Amino acid sequence: MPKPQPKSEKIRKEAEKAERLAEQLRANLRRRKAQAKQLVPGDSPAKPQG
Repeated sequence: MPKPQPKSEKIRKEAEKAERLAEQLRANLRRRKAQAKQLVPGDSPAKPQG
């Protein structure tokens, strides 16, 4: 069982985790934008014309 951490240590770790998650989110958004740019608008089968 881990020993309790001081509040400042806990806050620091939570801040680091939030920064890490934010960076992962930004990287994911960049990848998705790049993928969206590669798609040809006329080839989208998601919305059939009619």
